[in-house]
Amino acid sequence: MSAQRTSRTLLLLTLVLQILPGNFVTNQQDDSELHFLPLSCNQTTNEQVKVDFSSEIVDHEYIVTFNGYYQRDTRERYLTAALRDFNASWSVVDRHNPAFDYPSDFDVLQVSTEALTNLDILKHHPVIKDVTPHKKVTRTLKFIDDTLTEDVDQPYDTLSSISKSRNRKSLSLATAYWHSPARKSRNLLRAIPKQITSALQAEILWNMGYKGSGVRVAVFDTGLAEDHPHFKPGRIKDRTNWTHEKTLDDGLGHGTFVAGVIASHKECLGFAPDADVYVFRVFTNNQVSYTSWFLDAFNYAIMKKINVLNLSIGGPDFMDHPFVDKVWELTANKVILVSAIGNDGPLYGTLNNPADQMDVIGVGGINFDNQIAKFSSRGMTTWELPGGYGRMKPDIVTHGSTVRGSALKGGCRSLSGTSVASPVVAGAVTLLLSSVLDRFDVINPASMKQALIASARRLPDSNVNMFEQGHGKLDLVRAYQTLRTYKPQASLSPSYIDLTECPYMWPYCSQPIYYGAMPIIVNITILNGMGVSGKIVGKPQWEPYQPQHGSYVDVAFSYSRTLWPWSGYIAVSIAVDKMAAKWEGVAQGQVSLTVESPPEGDETEARVSHLKLPIRVKIIPTPPRSQRILWDQYHNLRYPPGYFPRDNLRMKNDPLDWNGDHIHTNFKDMYQHLREAGYFVEVLGAPFTCFDASHYSTLLMVDSEEEYFPEEVSKLQRDIDSGLSLIVIADWYNVSVMKKVRFYDENTRQWWMPDTGGANIPALNDLIAPLGMAFSDSVYEGEFMLGEHDMQYASGTSIAKFPKEGVIVTKPLKDQGHEVVSGDTLNAQDVPVLGLHQTPGGGGRVALYGDSNCLDNSHMKKDCFWLLSALLEYTSHNMLAPVFEDQELVTLPPIKQLPERMEGNHLHRYSKVIEGHMGTPRARPLPPCPSLVWAKPNPLNITAPSNLYQPQKLLSVNNFDINHVPLLSLPQENMADMESEMKELPVKEPEESESRHSHKHEVDRNTFFPALAFLGTALVILFMLNQYYKRRSKPRRKRPRAQKYSNLMYGRTYKSPSV
Repeated sequence: MSAQRTSRTLLLLTLVLQILPGNFVTNQQDDSELHFLPLSCNQTTNEQVKVDFSSEIVDHEYIVTFNGYYQRDTRERYLTAALRDFNASWSVVDRHNPAFDYPSDFDVLQVSTEALTNLDILKHHPVIKDVTPHKKVTRTLKFIDDTLTEDVDQPYDTLSSISKSRNRKSLSLATAYWHSPARKSRNLLRAIPKQITSALQAEILWNMGYKGSGVRVAVFDTGLAEDHPHFKPGRIKDRTNWTHEKTLDDGLGHGTFVAGVIASHKECLGFAPDADVYVFRVFTNNQVSYTSWFLDAFNYAIMKKINVLNLSIGGPDFMDHPFVDKVWELTANKVILVSAIGNDGPLYGTLNNPADQMDVIGVGGINFDNQIAKFSSRGMTTWELPGGYGRMKPDIVTHGSTVRGSALKGGCRSLSGTSVASPVVAGAVTLLLSSVLDRFDVINPASMKQALIASARRLPDSNVNMFEQGHGKLDLVRAYQTLRTYKPQASLSPSYIDLTECPYMWPYCSQPIYYGAMPIIVNITILNGMGVSGKIVGKPQWEPYQPQHGSYVDVAFSYSRTLWPWSGYIAVSIAVDKMAAKWEGVAQGQVSLTVESPPEGDETEARVSHLKLPIRVKIIPTPPRSQRILWDQYHNLRYPPGYFPRDNLRMKNDPLDWNGDHIHTNFKDMYQHLREAGYFVEVLGAPFTCFDASHYSTLLMVDSEEEYFPEEVSKLQRDIDSGLSLIVIADWYNVSVMKKVRFYDENTRQWWMPDTGGANIPALNDLIAPLGMAFSDSVYEGEFMLGEHDMQYASGTSIAKFPKEGVIVTKPLKDQGHEVVSGDTLNAQDVPVLGLHQTPGGGGRVALYGDSNCLDNSHMKKDCFWLLSALLEYTSHNMLAPVFEDQELVTLPPIKQLPERMEGNHLHRYSKVIEGHMGTPRARPLPPCPSLVWAKPNPLNITAPSNLYQPQKLLSVNNFDINHVPLLSLPQENMADMESEMKELPVKEPEESESRHSHKHEVDRNTFFPALAFLGTALVILFMLNQYYKRRSKPRRKRPRAQKYSNLMYGRTYKSPSV
């Protein structure tokens, strides 16, 4: 009897487990296992991939791009004609690859040394579009044990051998999870599906007959073996080699993994096993590539009519014009390009190109707890700085931690990184595209992105903002529903502006707006699914809501005149009208615009979309001058285009200064500290001649690399005399050190020299010279105590000249510049690191400090936010902190010579202030100050919705009804089951019902806890059924009916009389 009960229990438990949701247990043959950390599959290895990366310009080689595609002989004739008066030798570099016999739009030109200054004559030829340096990319993947966690910055082995971290690299990390070392609490480990496909419910589309068939997907990586067992026979349609090596196979494993996530059909499953896979080997086994290899491979992909292209590579060089232009051309040819957003998180301003382009689907990474992966890069884009503001990226996020994929020789491995998240999305897009082949005419890079972001679910963690998660987590099934009924249209990303919604709308929501402030700029991407080209008809309109005080808001627009390819932008500048100078409250309105694209096919009329952008802002009375700080963005330069080194010379892994130096990127924590301290921080993206100093207590200049107009120097002196205070926080500068940290490549015989130091000390000295102040060209490092605070000085400078009435703080430090130049250690005493001065005549106060690394998140070891607060107390409130009161009087020795600019530097090539003239830099004409034209308001007498956030509503050809969704290739016996399953999927509710729920954001609810509740309910039912069967197995005995049910519910049993 006991055996019978046990068998019944096991049978019921099996039935319960079979009806659990598919993301926990599925009936796929390879998906029926659940794994908890750590994974323990015999054929799975967990590895972490460290990427060392460098990129150099190839000596004497240039990419010449033409305005069309021409045969090789024709291109050579054009070059010969253009260089007819060229007195030096030149030749066209042969490119032996599969595109050799096809027309091309570029050539690689090799010239002699003496010809370098004469290449501008090429641009005068009518068919030549541009001439840019040819770049070589080197990437090194190191697979190490995953017990090693975060990368620790190490000092340079030799400063003369720093590898430049720029341009394209693989974006793979492969660590299981990023745990905080300080984590002490116990956490429930979320189940990790054996198959990444199960996590996104790809089986639903598979069971409907969609597995990628009819879609061409390209993998640009390290190659793939032709006979790899994970791919169906005949599915690898083409393998091409674009390198100089004579092999098509993958010698590293990265390309194999990426291709497997997309199209593997066994062991570790891919999303689209029936897709046609095109393998492009663009990296050698030594992990070297060239821009020209990518350009040729891109042209070949266009010729092969590739539908989806995955790029698990990236880099900060968004000014590699031939590469960027070719990406635009790819998407213009309806290639849906998916790219990794970067592995430089959690730092902000670390987006990689091409994922940061509007026409590309940029993918960030999350773990299986639906948390943003620490490695995933964050926005904003930095193309638009300093005058504008960056766009929202990534577009979406998906699983990128501990994802299983194909290993080099078979079996599976687990890797992490956004280069893992990227093929997850590329595989999902391939699968989605195969499900809508009957609607192929309306599917393009814009419509696919529209469907992905409209169906994405915000992450459950309410602390994740738009520059971390984009529109949210990929939802494969909802994206399918959206695509099935999609109607060509334009849409906005983000679809609304709410400066009161924190933290999702950070940093916009972090500071209210007020009259007299610098306008807030919100950069909106326009996605145009109606056609590859389009335009905004007329002008955007500002429509304030009268009941919600919309007339208190002034709005101006800057926008793309042409939307191409598939996208454009509209930058919305928001300010407060004078009427609300003393008003506090929330104001609302909307921007309306019309997008038009040419007709397609048999259409006779243009395609038109009418868009509305709701806006809500928080307005406060204008704060007092003492609380307002102005951040100088205009004089911060970064890579690209020039070589601007990191501010800390000890940082070996990433020596370039490329994060934008903005208060919302690598100075984010400093900004948050200032806001919490009650200060209002505004950003100046124009010269000093363009702001009213009477509005601000302090001008804050940190890590400035730009030069200054003469008019700026005199204007700042007048402002300080009138009461404006100034804080200047500098960094290292030394010509000898700059020469030591130059790069030399043995292969190309090319030297790379910094265009300035961590800061442009000669320019800063010109600016503060009227104040009797100057910085030195010494470089110091070390730790010291300032009051009760531990301080770290990391490659900072010292004060060389200061008014004798001022307060000077000196500390013992190590002469890092001497160590770099000579290799010897030298200690220095009484180094002046900080100075405070009250200018005479009741003018403003000035503070100087020699190192910005304690404010910069890039490589911060110890923050000095307390010091910045103390300096602001002095400059803004004339209160000297106690730590500075007891300083001994310091008299600086006379300085013999101030730091000079390095002879032969190329700063004029990238500067907004100076230009080259006859070999000598000179100041450019002072540009006019930005002038905004405020839009004429068209008031609306309507009430705004209480919650602006709603999942995006894309226009559809009809109301979605699952009964009308064609279930192609589905066996008849499974039709009813699949329709029932699809009916249970979440379907968008009408807008009217959603607007009634204030701030109920739609997030991903497919988590562990609903399933746990479901399992608990099932176990209760199991227990009741078990009790029922136990009673039935006994001899029946008549008993009152009420007592019978009581016994059944409470499990009471009675002993039978003994015989």
